[in-house]
Amino acid sequence: MLDMIKESLLVVGRISTIVPLMLVIAIFMGKRAIGELPIFDLLIILTLGSVVGADIADPNINHIPTAVAIVALGVLQRLVAKLKISSRSFGRWITFKPTVVIQNGKFIDANMKKIHYSIDNVLQMLREKDVFDINEVQTAIVEANGELSVLKQPRYQTVTRKDMNIIPYSSEIALPIIIEGDISKEVMKHFGVKSSWIRRQLAQHGVTDISEVFYASLNRELELHFTLKNEVEQNIPPFQH
Repeated sequence: MLDMIKESLLVVGRISTIVPLMLVIAIFMGKRAIGELPIFDLLIILTLGSVVGADIADPNINHIPTAVAIVALGVLQRLVAKLKISSRSFGRWITFKPTVVIQNGKFIDANMKKIHYSIDNVLQMLREKDVFDINEVQTAIVEANGELSVLKQPRYQTVTRKDMNIIPYSSEIALPIIIEGDISKEVMKHFGVKSSWIRRQLAQHGVTDISEVFYASLNRELELHFTLKNEVEQNIPPFQH
């Protein structure tokens, strides 16, 4: 009986030290890892769960190596996150690519097979987006984190202030044409524009060096929207948690 009480107190002691450490590591890893769970971060979370579970369940396991393992996993995740930011090719290598599964109300069967999604899977995800008719969908994309993004056909979209002003509109899907100074040839071909046209558009806004552009998108109306590197936005709302 005394041994059981000692083991129970030991487990309680381990929990009281492991949980605060896990909280610190979770905060250190950042909101992205906890909120989105891309594939690498999911593996980190699963490994952390295994390490912590074994430590709490078995009092005979040395407590210090468990703490070291938790810290090491947190540091590894943070390093990989920094590498993903500094190297887009590395980021693409360790995660899934967004995949279009519906276009103009029709399933893209080949893409669904590539990511092992069935029609039932996609239909359920559409219902979770309040879409019950596939004909309402112009484009549906399975994102890297497994979530479904949906762009509805223009006639099914929610009325906006622009619509109330009786301004003609079309469904505008904007594609990334510049990412960190690199121009996408595929997107240029899709919209039928040339790099010289893009440079002229940027020059009209005082941007003469395309390497200064962090991100730029182009829509069907050939409207170019861009963000410069290290651009500071002064009107960010002060959100609190």
